[in-house]
Amino acid sequence: MSRISLTEIGLVSSAVFLAYSVSSWFLGRRRRIRVATALRGPKPLHPIWGWTQEIIKTDHSAEMYEGWVKEFGSVVGVPTLLWNQRILLADPKAVAHFYAHDASVYVQNKHTKVLFGNLVYLLGADGEQHKRMRKTLTPAFSIAAIRRLVDVFYDSAHKVKSHWESILDSNGGEAIIEVQDWMNRISLDSIGTAGFGHEFNSIDGQPSTVVDLFKSFHNAERSIFGTVVFLLSIAFPRIFTKVPTKRMRLVRRFREAMASTAEELLNKTRQETKALGEYSAAEKSIIGLLVKAESATGALSMSKDEVTAQMNVLLLAGYETTSISLTWALIELARNPSIQEELRKEAQAFASDDPTYDELSSSSVLPFLDGVIHETLRLHGPVPETNRVATKDDILPLSRPYTTSNGTVVDRITIAKGSNVSAPIGMVNRSVDIWGPDAKEFKPSRWFDMGNKELLAKEFSGHRNLLTFADGPKMCLGKNFAVAEFKASLFVLVKFFSFEFPNGPQTEIAFQPALIKRPKVAGEEGIRVPLLVRRVE
Repeated sequence: MSRISLTEIGLVSSAVFLAYSVSSWFLGRRRRIRVATALRGPKPLHPIWGWTQEIIKTDHSAEMYEGWVKEFGSVVGVPTLLWNQRILLADPKAVAHFYAHDASVYVQNKHTKVLFGNLVYLLGADGEQHKRMRKTLTPAFSIAAIRRLVDVFYDSAHKVKSHWESILDSNGGEAIIEVQDWMNRISLDSIGTAGFGHEFNSIDGQPSTVVDLFKSFHNAERSIFGTVVFLLSIAFPRIFTKVPTKRMRLVRRFREAMASTAEELLNKTRQETKALGEYSAAEKSIIGLLVKAESATGALSMSKDEVTAQMNVLLLAGYETTSISLTWALIELARNPSIQEELRKEAQAFASDDPTYDELSSSSVLPFLDGVIHETLRLHGPVPETNRVATKDDILPLSRPYTTSNGTVVDRITIAKGSNVSAPIGMVNRSVDIWGPDAKEFKPSRWFDMGNKELLAKEFSGHRNLLTFADGPKMCLGKNFAVAEFKASLFVLVKFFSFEFPNGPQTEIAFQPALIKRPKVAGEEGIRVPLLVRRVE
């Protein structure tokens, strides 16, 4: 009788697991078709991939979604990978219900959780685990906490100001500066000091493992094989995320290095806390609260792995999203010189050197700055959509009647367990039907009199009627932190410098795939956004 080798056991086990995954997927799909409301939507672009590859590849998903909503209605069934369907929600009541039940009925999909592992604990945590983590960190993002941190944001911006002045002085008063790199440095140094009590000193040129990690994604090229494996990993994450493609290896290295950086910062704080014998003034900082939670018991406790994972997510969110938003603001100001000049006049006319937190957070003290910030967040939100999976059958109410694919007019739709559901943030924020005929324009003045306008946008309940920070129980916890940093940094930069595209305001902007898509000047390598910078008096 021949012996069975370990290789044969492995192959049989893999085959059984694959068969189980495929059969589970097939049975789930049949049930979803039987239970869910029949939705209208585009025909599959590809017999196997549906629209999945195009959605991932395109730089203009918001415009594509808007076209579908106009043609098929406020809920769209989009054919996706392996004959599945993604349900796009553009109806205010449906979106509100979706976000209200985020983390309970609608949860992160398995692909995201498997791909990034413990990197997405706070973003990927659901139910009671999410509530516990959020409650632990809430004090670090309170108004009182952010009020104390505004000086940190100004310090970073003024450091950049000093460096730029030195560059301009040695180049006859003007120079071409790659601004996205400097916005990355502002973001990293600000989150390092304000959140973790750590001086990265990237503005002063100190090398950083974190920056190198993000740059590796900014410069990564996708192969055809890697793209196919990535698409299949969406349907079968536990199988295809193990295929050692260049992208998967990069994600693994990124995850490991981020965990190492987080652990290093946490160890430093643990040692400082132990030396002090009690919690210092940093107790209510992000890292102080995490260290405290690690040794706590009860409702506010966290495991060591959870604490490290929270650090990963906060570094990711604090670095990527703010730097992208600042870069987009400078791009729009370079495209619109008259708007840039109006913003500069407001900044230079301000009575004191730097506004306080309360002055920054008011929409009336610096209305043009407020308008520029929120118009940037509207048109160029870093995250284009919220994708979730339904954990049970659900009924979504609708604001307006909807005609199904079989001709029935309904005021609610049924979502089947296992359905992929999406709130298309970028599309809702830019839609002509939702924001009016000038929705595609960069128009800060729209924010001056929002209360007097009849807009469908006012039926959306996110921050300032935007979905940029999502909504519901998982609305971005660092929203006020991010807006304050954004405003403080832009205030300083525009007050002292002017920005132009070297080849004129019609310069084409392209996108670079990364963890979050980044803007770049078309034709430039990586994520370069070179602008002609001049000092202004």
